[in-house]
Amino acid sequence: MAAAPQPRLRADALRNRERIVAAAREALVEHGAESSLDEIARRAGVGNATLYRHFADRRELIHHVTLSVMARIADQAERARAEEPDAFLALRRFVHAAADERIGALCPLLAEGIDKEHPDHVEARDRLESAIEAVMADARASGQLRPDIAIGDLMVAITQLTRPLPDTGCMDFDQFVHRHLQLFLDGLMAPARSRLPGSPATLEDLRRKFPSSADDSSHR
Repeated sequence: MAAAPQPRLRADALRNRERIVAAAREALVEHGAESSLDEIARRAGVGNATLYRHFADRRELIHHVTLSVMARIADQAERARAEEPDAFLALRRFVHAAADERIGALCPLLAEGIDKEHPDHVEARDRLESAIEAVMADARASGQLRPDIAIGDLMVAITQLTRPLPDTGCMDFDQFVHRHLQLFLDGLMAPARSRLPGSPATLEDLRRKFPSSADDSSHR
């Protein structure tokens, strides 16, 4: 059965909702899925009642943070492709922008009972995949991107370079992310200087690494 349409929010309610999602994203990057909802409300500048009026529980809030991040990354890919005159420069711009979203820190949220088969999630995921594929296809067609690289290879690198280390107290590694991304991007340029082991990784390959949470939805 189709989901009932969501009522249109007033402008002030929409602003509150956007502030909560933005604050939740920051808190989740810093502290993971167990971030305090009270702290998220404080960061957003709203009361707890306002937070729960928009999001029934932690799982729903994480779901919307995930949608927001995917939309922001897709926006970055589409904007880079539209604005950069050179296809590989567009790819470089997108990769650095995606890293700034700290998707490595947010990736574990997908294993926290999020329904990855929810229609909104599927729509956002499809848009994101299409946007990234388009940027890579342009770079490949220009002869600048080596042909043995797929979208999964790109996302693994971004995710790994933005994933918090187990003991972050030893050094602030964030300052090196863009430097090492640039080294990685240089390695993507054609002509290839070596043969890669294995086969190009697709997003479907990566999705198979996560157990589907759709089966968990009945336990909510």
